[in-house]
Amino acid sequence: MKEIILQKLAELEQSENIRILYACESGSRAWGFASPDSDFDVRFIYARNVNHYLSIAEMPDVVGLPVNEVLDIGGWDLKKALKLFLKSNGPLYEWLQSPIVYHQDNIFTNELRGLMPAYFSLRSGGNHYLSMANNTLRDDLQSDIVKLKRYFYALRPALACQWIVEKQTVPPMEFDKLRVLISDQKVQKSIDDLLDQKKTADEKAFIKPVALLNEWLTDILNNCQEQMPLMPSDKKDADELNEVFRKYLKP
Repeated sequence: MKEIILQKLAELEQSENIRILYACESGSRAWGFASPDSDFDVRFIYARNVNHYLSIAEMPDVVGLPVNEVLDIGGWDLKKALKLFLKSNGPLYEWLQSPIVYHQDNIFTNELRGLMPAYFSLRSGGNHYLSMANNTLRDDLQSDIVKLKRYFYALRPALACQWIVEKQTVPPMEFDKLRVLISDQKVQKSIDDLLDQKKTADEKAFIKPVALLNEWLTDILNNCQEQMPLMPSDKKDADELNEVFRKYLKP
């Protein structure tokens, strides 16, 4: 599949006249809880030539291919990506930590990764993950039967939020790295059981709610809700990101 993905990315570079600076896996395969039928969520950052950015017309800042059951490939223009980096966009900070990288300009990615600690707003990032986890717990995990995968869509952001509260650093993307925060072995065992099920179940699989995990999620999210206003909300200026932008414009 990697060869197919690289071929699709190369075709996009040619057809759109862009230069892809970074491309990675962004979904459940990178998070660490893919199902057998999980699709490939490929995300990338690209640059165009200088004249594109000097136009007075508003230009598209996303590029992608039609989504099918196997491949979901889409990317952001460099300027859009850097604006979102400045705003501590959670998905973008995750992309840059993905364990599955399809293509990268090493200098570009190392430069952005090096800027992450200084530009990531703990409060903004924490509120992003808090909202994701709360919404999933409330909307998807309260019925008599629930989608198996929705538990991981609550657990991962809840743990990312807890990471921000406890460690006050950019949370890792991978679920296994976040799980080190869980001290309750019963909770760990329940998660292991769900992971075992997810390895063989399809994306649409339903299960009965797991009361222990619902209670644990509620407690963690209530604590994060209390702590989030205490998190630093400092924002840096864009000077270093402007330098990155100008450096990587396509000639």
